[in-house]
Amino acid sequence: MHFNIFTLFPEMFGCYFGASILERVQAMGLVELAVHDIRDFAHDRHRVTDEPPYGGGGGMVLKPEPIFRAVEAVTGADPARRGPVILLTPQGRQFTQSVAQELAGYEQLNLIAGRYEGVDERVRAHLVTDELSIGDYVLTGGELAAMVVIDAIVRLLPGALGAEGAAESDSYATGLLEGPHYTRPAIYRGWQVPAVLRSGHAANIARWRREQALRRTWNRRPELLLTAPLDEEDRFFLGRLAEEIGGAGADSS
Repeated sequence: MHFNIFTLFPEMFGCYFGASILERVQAMGLVELAVHDIRDFAHDRHRVTDEPPYGGGGGMVLKPEPIFRAVEAVTGADPARRGPVILLTPQGRQFTQSVAQELAGYEQLNLIAGRYEGVDERVRAHLVTDELSIGDYVLTGGELAAMVVIDAIVRLLPGALGAEGAAESDSYATGLLEGPHYTRPAIYRGWQVPAVLRSGHAANIARWRREQALRRTWNRRPELLLTAPLDEEDRFFLGRLAEEIGGAGADSS
């Protein structure tokens, strides 16, 4: 899979792209990460990429010409052959695990990191094909958001995590939050690893993990249960959980 990142600050990406999983998938040839400096496509002597907005107001706006030139020079002039052109912006659709899974199906993604007051609207209207936001807050620029999007997508690619299917049990991948994890030692400061995890009984372990995921989702993100795929066993457990919590509330009143 190939990523093109268009930014005014390419130096921000080197450290993150050169470590951990992202470094490994590049070495394996699974992913190519190409960072392009938008300033290189500004054709004036001072490499100007931003101007004050028409109509006044604070801040600066990224000019359309360098962005169009950058994307077209790197990906070609034919929009049908370049893959999605994604603007990272607080106004975009919310980036979720399901969106990451959707985008992981493309061979190439092109990410534009917004800056300042944003980009000229003609970039949004005539070049960009999608807009993503990683949350309801404002960052200094879209570079961090681009890293988040790339990281979430890359770990879904076959072979990226080593163990096949490793990403399938992540939080949100199943519609639920993940339950707790334990490792050695079996007892630490008197706190024991649950006996079921040390039993070696695969079916019991799988059911325990599912129930813990349901419990944690109930406690922390109950709205996810409205859309998560649940079977009869899940619903039975949630019914017991409701009775358990209701009983605890009655005892404390």
